[in-house]
Amino acid sequence: MSAAVPPPASPAALTSSSRLAWLDALRGIGALAVVAEHLLPWFLPGLRPYWFSLGVYGIFVFFLVSGYIIPASLERHGDVRAFWISRFFRLYPLYLAIIVLVLALAWWVPVREAVVRDGSAVAAHATMLLDVVGIGGVADTMWTLSYEMVFYLVVTALFLTRGHERSGTWAIVFAVAAVLVGLVASGAVFGGGWPAYVSCAVFVLGLTGVVLGRLRRVSACLLGVMAVACLLLSSRVPWLGAAVLAVMFAGTAIYRWERGAGPLWPVAVTAALVVIAPVWAIESGWWWVRADVWLTTIVLAAATFAGGMALRGRRLPRVLVWFGLISYSLYLVHHPLLKYFVQVSGDLRQAALPYQLLMTALALAVVVGASALTYRFVEKPMQDLGRRVSRRCRGGLQGGGEARVPREDAGDDRVLGHQERQVPHGVGDHVGQGDAVG
Repeated sequence: MSAAVPPPASPAALTSSSRLAWLDALRGIGALAVVAEHLLPWFLPGLRPYWFSLGVYGIFVFFLVSGYIIPASLERHGDVRAFWISRFFRLYPLYLAIIVLVLALAWWVPVREAVVRDGSAVAAHATMLLDVVGIGGVADTMWTLSYEMVFYLVVTALFLTRGHERSGTWAIVFAVAAVLVGLVASGAVFGGGWPAYVSCAVFVLGLTGVVLGRLRRVSACLLGVMAVACLLLSSRVPWLGAAVLAVMFAGTAIYRWERGAGPLWPVAVTAALVVIAPVWAIESGWWWVRADVWLTTIVLAAATFAGGMALRGRRLPRVLVWFGLISYSLYLVHHPLLKYFVQVSGDLRQAALPYQLLMTALALAVVVGASALTYRFVEKPMQDLGRRVSRRCRGGLQGGGEARVPREDAGDDRVLGHQERQVPHGVGDHVGQGDAVG
């Protein structure tokens, strides 16, 4: 890695590998927190903390990273067509592989009861808009992909309408929405399968327009409006979805502040609003939204991100950066594998501590090893293919309203390729205190 540390406002700063390593390190921390959230209740329940939520902490770290890097990637390339091609090749191959795995082994470990067995489930999984259309994913951790996809769609619309630079404003808007929606709605306003069907149709038609360049701006706006409507009207926990979008736009606002392109105060306002969002929320229902736990979790996530920024440009533990590199695989693979492991080992919650520790070490070895393999043989080859395809497409079909930004060199693009990989993150667990989300 380069040892040079560019000044904060330098356009080349984002593409310095030494500066980007901190983002992967944060992903590594977030991934390990999510794994711990799902592992501890089954393997070492006595060690699970309840003064903060490991899972929520992990996803908030991830969402801050996503908010920081994804709009920067889009603006850097200035090409929504190449951006979406890259997104599909990065997200869908492993996602589809896990769906196939879980369904193929459903005879042994059944598919989650929350998943309906009809066309609406197929439509929701096809768009990844699972949670915002009220459909459970076949794998527990897939629910957060919904909010990543909503963020992509909203950012694309803002980019093509020149509204993407007001990140702080959008962060506050979604934070206010989280507070207000929490006061008036305990769940989805619109239920049933039709939101999944409608959103799938709009998703396919809209992205076709965005990628092919026909009515690109109109298509992007339609997608953005659809995404926000689903977030607020048909998602299972509307206030939480709005809070997640606020956190992601706060990450973008931090990126702009770092480059001298915006103030930092909107981030503080957003944080304060997100902290109070669940306090009066109707039927919040989970232990991790209690005022003390929620506040502690958000403070820890913010402190972790701030610590990562403080260390940008410095040499970081390679193992932590490596965990960040495989974090998408780790995120999607770990929960099904832990379920299969417990199915073989039996209930470990009442076992002797030495046996629990042994099984924990073995389970972690299996999960990390499998994640490394899926990264090597599924993620990376498809990412490389997507990068080649998007490079061929870059520069073509630049429809009206698409801002262009100076591109970095090809070597930097290879480095950024790791960093802009979206890593979704999960919270849910079906053990103890009714804390399942997904």
